[in-house]
Amino acid sequence: MSKELTHFDTEGKAIMVDVGEKPLTVREAVAEGEIQMQPATLQLILAQQIKKGDVFSIARVAGIMAAKQTSSLIPLCHPLPLSAVKIDFDSDPQRGRVTILATTKVTGQTGVEMEALTAVSVAALTIYDMCKAIDREMVIEGICLLKKSGGNSGTFIRKSLVL
Repeated sequence: MSKELTHFDTEGKAIMVDVGEKPLTVREAVAEGEIQMQPATLQLILAQQIKKGDVFSIARVAGIMAAKQTSSLIPLCHPLPLSAVKIDFDSDPQRGRVTILATTKVTGQTGVEMEALTAVSVAALTIYDMCKAIDREMVIEGICLLKKSGGNSGTFIRKSLVL
């Protein structure tokens, strides 16, 4: 893996990397994050008793929309024609913990890691927003890239992860 920062020119000015000469390859990224809440809050979510609506369905749509808008949010990201965005939730009702997993895919000249990370972040923020009236102590944590494939740098799998 290159240790060189690519978003700066020789004078140290921020640039958008020119990927025009790079070949099209299938690229995929998987990111995760967690939101911790009171177990009673998660019970209400699972029973679909949150007044604002179906929390996981709305958070899923928010995450997908966010992935599609990543280049508008992160200044040096390229706009990408995403071919797939998938958001999954894994709930642990006893601990009041929800793990959010986002998978993004594109056939392109640059990776989709930022899109997966953005999807997880916005899905978690949406859960927070929908439940904040009953639980203001929720904590969003552990947002990280688990895996990425495609492109010149090849495959990355987080060392603490066994897929």
